[in-house]
Amino acid sequence: MFILSKLVWIFGQPLSLAFFFCVLGFVAGLLRWRGVSLVSVFVSIAILFVALFTSTGALMVQNLEDRFPGPQGDPADLKCMIVLGGGFDSDVDTYRGGYSLNGAGDRFVEAMRLAEKYPQARILVSGGDGSITQEYLGDAVVSERMFSAFGIPRDRLVEEKDSRTTFENAINTKQLLDRNGMSNCLLITSGFHMPRSIGIFRKLGIEVVPWVVDYNTTGKEYLRLDFTQPSLNVQLLSTAVREWIGMVAYYAIGRTSELYPGP
Repeated sequence: MFILSKLVWIFGQPLSLAFFFCVLGFVAGLLRWRGVSLVSVFVSIAILFVALFTSTGALMVQNLEDRFPGPQGDPADLKCMIVLGGGFDSDVDTYRGGYSLNGAGDRFVEAMRLAEKYPQARILVSGGDGSITQEYLGDAVVSERMFSAFGIPRDRLVEEKDSRTTFENAINTKQLLDRNGMSNCLLITSGFHMPRSIGIFRKLGIEVVPWVVDYNTTGKEYLRLDFTQPSLNVQLLSTAVREWIGMVAYYAIGRTSELYPGP
């Protein structure tokens, strides 16, 4: 299932689809299938235009981010938090050392802030190597470097190092929560990732408090043409498409009880 999910994403993301239809149109042209060739080229151009030069991706990500409200203030007390991996450039950190944060690094910045404010809280980091090659350190390992560098004692950390997908995050986390007597923890992850994550945790009967971080949109996005930032536009669309593929697939195979989990 893990390899299949990776392959589906490799070929299902917007730029990959555009490339596929472009090749299909070229081959169809060589075979003199004029109708197929024209339709394929049109579809390829349409995908590229929507992905690169419209705010479709931003609007879709915004919808995901708005599904769960963000924190309205810190909790009165905090015993534990769960941080889902994905916040480090693990390939870089594997070979260069350190703890290089990527675009989702707010997950760990927020965990650090809360850890300093609530010195009694334990921190469960769930994240192994999600690559096909399985040659990199996971976020659980890399995060230990970061927490240690900022003076967070090792005995406050619970590391889940084996998960490769969000579903495995939840499965493995459940075992560690039971083993360590932890419950009703904050679940810290990116806004766009929260609906899928909560759906899986609910299905497994894990009680958590959603703690949204790492926003990628302003909250005021609308559908429009945007020629100023094509690379960001396609990145946002890819993020949204990936989440929806994950939610639909998990719902179809029974890993969540809701297609689009909400509060």
